Amino acid sequence: MFVPFSITGCSLELLKTGEQGIVSFCKSQDETILKKLISLGITQGTAVTLEQRLPSLIIKVEDKSLTIDMKTIRAIYVRIVDNFRTYTNNSQK
Repeated sequence: MFVPFSITGCSLELLKTGEQGIVSFCKSQDETILKKLISLGITQGTAVTLEQRLPSLIIKVEDKSLTIDMKTIRAIYVRIVDNFRTYTNNSQK
């Protein structure tokens, strides 16, 4: 299956509201943050959408909307997906 995507990757904090991406990696010196991400289901390959920036950052992971602090958001790096709907529809088949 081919999933169209841009080559550009960035920190999740740089996404615009409504943009979607696939987690490339999580990077932090703080083990607590890394464990928190795993417990929330945010691991490499996870699809995420930035739903809201203010007053709190809210991301959507699968069917859950999560409020995440900035320190945790900065630990998440994503590959921005050009055609997210194709990816999610095909991955469910």
